[in-house]
Amino acid sequence: MGHSHHFHLDQGDHSITVNVGPGRNGEIELLVDGKVVACQKEHGRGTSLLAAELPEEPARPIRVRIREPHLVPSRPPRCTLELDGVEQPMPERALMM
Repeated sequence: MGHSHHFHLDQGDHSITVNVGPGRNGEIELLVDGKVVACQKEHGRGTSLLAAELPEEPARPIRVRIREPHLVPSRPPRCTLELDGVEQPMPERALMM
């Protein structure tokens, strides 16, 4: 994976963003409402999982699964949000420069 990838999904009143840094030393960050709530320092091919909570009363747990291709490294990763037992794909977004 040669460059960074950014995924975003609005869920109710919350903004959920995942930033995947380039290469195996790239960091994965999970942000809720613009605040980093979980991170993983390194990642490789395969699946990475990050868990956090939405700041509600009571708090709602979320999990984000990032799948990076094993056999075709040039393909971009896929990102899925799991909330209330339902999985939904998170679309990749381009960053404006």
